[in-house]
Amino acid sequence: MNNDNKNNDTKVEFIDENGEKVSFNVIEETKINNVKYLLVTENLDPAIESDEDEEVAYILKDLSEDSSADAVYEMVEDDKELDYISKIFEELLDDDVELS
Repeated sequence: MNNDNKNNDTKVEFIDENGEKVSFNVIEETKINNVKYLLVTENLDPAIESDEDEEVAYILKDLSEDSSADAVYEMVEDDKELDYISKIFEELLDDDVELS
């Protein structure tokens, strides 16, 4: 994962299962039970409005060791974990956000 902190926007690069780089904009982050989670979206420029009413967001889980210089993330796919973490992010964000 690489961080790009230009203009106070945090962006991360994620290598997908096909080995391709995908860039995400970090919306929010939290730490639960010593595990860091990121709420990200593919829309890298928040100033550009999408034609769709809803934006697709993903939750990434940090799997890296504390001593590691590089962060290793995977998408949260377990339904129970995803539901639980989604509710946490909904509380951290304003009431207009619903994660499903």
